[in-house]
This record gives sequence, structure tokens and C-alpha cells, in this order.
Amino acid sequence: MKKMLAFALSLAIAMTLGVSALAEKTSVTFWHSMGGAGGEAIDKIVSDFNAMNPDIEVTAEYQGSYDDAITKLKSAVTSNQGPEIMQLYDIGTRWMIDSGYAVTMQEVIDRNGYDVSQLEPNIAGYYTVDGTLYSMPFNSSTPIMYFNANLLQAAGLDPQNPPANMEELEAACVALTNGDVTGMSFRVYSWFFEQYCSKQGLEFANNGNGRTDAATAVAFDENGAGLTLFNWLNDMNTKGLNANFGRDDTATITAFAAGKIGFVFGSTASLTSILKAVNGAFELGTAPLPDLVTGVNGGVSIGGASLWMMNKGDDSSKDAAWKFIEYAVSPEVQVYWHEMTGYFPVTVKAYDLDEMKTHLEASPLFKTAIDQLHASPVEAHGALLGVFTEARGIIESNWENMLGGNMTPQQAISESAAAINSAIEMYNFANE
Repeated sequence: MKKMLAFALSLAIAMTLGVSALAEKTSVTFWHSMGGAGGEAIDKIVSDFNAMNPDIEVTAEYQGSYDDAITKLKSAVTSNQGPEIMQLYDIGTRWMIDSGYAVTMQEVIDRNGYDVSQLEPNIAGYYTVDGTLYSMPFNSSTPIMYFNANLLQAAGLDPQNPPANMEELEAACVALTNGDVTGMSFRVYSWFFEQYCSKQGLEFANNGNGRTDAATAVAFDENGAGLTLFNWLNDMNTKGLNANFGRDDTATITAFAAGKIGFVFGSTASLTSILKAVNGAFELGTAPLPDLVTGVNGGVSIGGASLWMMNKGDDSSKDAAWKFIEYAVSPEVQVYWHEMTGYFPVTVKAYDLDEMKTHLEASPLFKTAIDQLHASPVEAHGALLGVFTEARGIIESNWENMLGGNMTPQQAISESAAAINSAIEMYNFANE
């Protein structure tokens, strides 16, 4: 009887301790916008972290597109029901800073003694304003040029030396365009517009691209960055050297994979999906974005998203959230993330790992974007704008009108600038 009582007492104590341990577990909700392979990778990262940290339970919740996630966040924060960690796309940075919803990452990393020099400076630079890192880079990419090496070779071009500037690209497109093959397809996507401002070493918006102070107007209309690009694109379209699928990325890649297009432009994060679409039908090549103006020391700016720590006023959840964020950007995890998605590792130490070296040796196409990023000046970190989502839609609409013959390049630029400036004015007034 004594043994049974002792066993029962031990069991009761064990159960009590178990319940207590469970109750002490800190919960962290992580909202993200990664579907497909990215979503699967996040689930694995979260699962591995939880297994290594029994006192923390991170729950990853897919919220749809970046825009959908922002809409949900606005509703949730009013009742303090939002996540502890929020994945937000790059162009939402200014809005998030102004909202006051988040704790600056700088505050957290200073408290924990994190060495920011571990991060890629070209990537961290985008999310840094006045020396303050506002969010932790996570999934970062840049645009590159993809090409059909077989088509180039058949046209007498050297796939080992793809076009390095727009003059060379136009000449290659002339050689390629024949019958049902068109030289290139340059998708109507404002991210590319922004990149070609940066490639020219010029600003998209005033006040140092909205970094020395909040932007009050765009700059691409007055500094000529937008018109130079639109003049070239319009000329290529008029000459029949550009297959125009508008904003439809799927149609562009489908035509490219079918061998109908010589050159297309896309994110480095699209490499895996483009390889699957091509499916060995031809040899795929990658190259840096060609220079629009030869001799200009510009560069590319990153796209993608970062991780924000939301201000929920709970130190224990902040500490737990930081622990997960630090894990998510560790070299080993970032190599896994890169292999699964094509996004850059955000930490420099990832490149020292044997797994990363082996991966790049086996998959050299991934190296193009990495080399392009490292060759870009740190100053090429893109604009911050509170109305970036609206700005992109305005530019793309007028871009389509230009290609459709309804606007001149100058009209497309002028009308885009006027509409965006109006949106900026209203946004700044609301945030005074």
C-alpha cells in the first residue's frame, strides 16, 4: 500500500510539474506570407526551433499575400491580438516605422549584444535608417536576367558573354527575333523600374530616397531616371523586340519556357521555379541586370521581406521572439533557406559553410545574383515611401498605357509622378 501511495504521489508530482512546465512555455505567433516551398521551409525552421527550445512554442501562420497580411495586422493591433513576429515586404518599411506598431530591431539587438556585422551590409542597409536597424532581413532577392542559351547559340551569340548593357541587349534581341521567337520580354513590374533608377545611380524619391527625411515627392521625373528607362522600353516595344505580356509573370515565364523568348527579367528567388518550368528543354543562363547607362557606378537594391518584432508590451514574448529571429538568420538556417527558396543568405558567415560552397559549385546559376549583390555599392539600397504599394500600381498602369500606344514615355512619367506626389502629400499630412 505504501508503494502504491508513493507511486501515486510521484505521478501526481510529475503531472503537476508537467502542467507547470507547459504553462510556463512562452507562445510566439509568427505571421508570414510564404506559400509553396517557402511556406514548407518556414514550417521546418519553426518545427526544428521548437524541438530545440521546449520552453518556447512558435506558431507560424500563413496570412496570404503581403498586402493581405498588412490589412489583417491593422485590424488585429487595435485589440492587441496581432502576432509577436510579422514578416513584411520591403516596400512596407516606411509605413511600419510610421505606424509605431513595432519595436525597433536595433533596440533588441543592442540589449542582446548581437553583432550586426554578421549581416550582409547591402541587405541590412535597406532596413537601416539613421543608423537604426528597424527589422531583421530574412528573405532577400534582387532581379537578374535569365536567357535561353540554346537560342543565343543558334543566333550566333555567345552564351558565355551575355549582354552587359542595353546596347548589347538590343543587338542580341535583333539577332534573336525571327518568326515565332522574340528577343526579350520585359515584364511590367515597378520593382524593375525602381531597380533601374538605382542602376543609374539616381534616386526614386527626394530627401535621399526618403532616408534623410520623409520623402515629399518622387525624384525620377526630374533626374531623368524614369524617362531614360521608358524611352528605351518604348523603343524596344515599337521595334518588335519585346514580347509584351503586361504584368502577367506566369504568361512571361510560360512563353520563355516554351522557347519563344530569348531574355526575361525576374527575381533571383524565381530561379528554382524557372528551372522547373524549363524542365531541361534548353540550357538556362543567368546574368546580372544589364546597365542602362554605360559607365555609371550604380547597383541593385534588394527586394523581399524582413521580420518585425511587434510591440505587444510583454518582455517574455519579446525575448522568445528574439531567440527565434536570431535562430532564423543563423548561418546554417540561412543556407537551408537559400537552398529551398533561392533567397540570399542574409548573413555573411553562411558563405563559409561547406554546405553553401558545395551548393554553389553544384548550382552555379545561383551565384550570379550573389555576385551582383556583392558588387553593388551599399548606397544602392532603394527608397522608403509610405505609399509604395500605390506608387507601384500607378507606375505600372501608365507603363502599360505607354506600351499600348496611349501615352508617350514623357506623359507616362509625368502622370506617374503627379499621381504619386499627390498620394505622398496626403500620406504625410495624415502622419504629421
